[in-house]
Amino acid sequence: MLDKILSLNPIIQAGIATLFTWGVTAIGASLVYFFKNINKNLMDGMLGFAGGVMIAASFFSLIAPAIDMAENLNLIPWLITFLGFFSGGLLLFIGDKIYDIYEKRHPQKEKKFSAKRCFMLVSSITLHNIPEGMAVGVAFGSVVYGLEGATLAAAWTLALGIGLQNFPEGTAVSIPLRREGISRNKSFLIGQLSGIVEPIAGIIGAILVIKVQILLPFLLSFAAGAMIYVVVEELIPESQTNKKKDLMALFTLIGFSVMMILDIALG
Repeated sequence: MLDKILSLNPIIQAGIATLFTWGVTAIGASLVYFFKNINKNLMDGMLGFAGGVMIAASFFSLIAPAIDMAENLNLIPWLITFLGFFSGGLLLFIGDKIYDIYEKRHPQKEKKFSAKRCFMLVSSITLHNIPEGMAVGVAFGSVVYGLEGATLAAAWTLALGIGLQNFPEGTAVSIPLRREGISRNKSFLIGQLSGIVEPIAGIIGAILVIKVQILLPFLLSFAAGAMIYVVVEELIPESQTNKKKDLMALFTLIGFSVMMILDIALG
């Protein structure tokens, strides 16, 4: 079975590899089924955990690789990462303001949960998954183009690393959604759908490897800016509404540590 997969065209392998990364996201999102009752302390803790995961992912999975890629492509690393990072945060800032205006004009549509928080959380994780999927695709596509240092073993190792990193990210989406009162099935569905963009981006990255490679440093930084905005604007402030603020901060540290260990160990 493994030999058959490795004998396939690298672009097809990119599709299989990113289906794997999507699948791990779904497994992470499935943890929502293990929580029978909505306990405020637990859910606030998981919100803090999600914030920690996203802070770590924004640097170790996005900004650091963006800097390395920019240097390898002979771009200006600090300029590319700044433009991408600030643009990502600015986009969600503008979206935040537009949503506030919409909410004021349609107060009757206000629900028990924060639709804005849910939208920002899901969109930021999804934005983060697009350049990661492209990175895997580029790794496999580089084999087709015979680029220096490109091997199938390196491409599969990258896919494995990103896939395992996606596990806490799937959890970081589904459980906070459950905290907002959304059903388990819907929380899981949305959580795993945040990773469906990876196979799509992976195929695109493998086919357009040269062009996408130039864009990747900006896209990675862009996703990082979006994630940090959501963490600072929504996740951590909301988790800190809990009476046990110090414990919620500890959950953020745990989330950061888990993601940091995965990124460094599998990087």
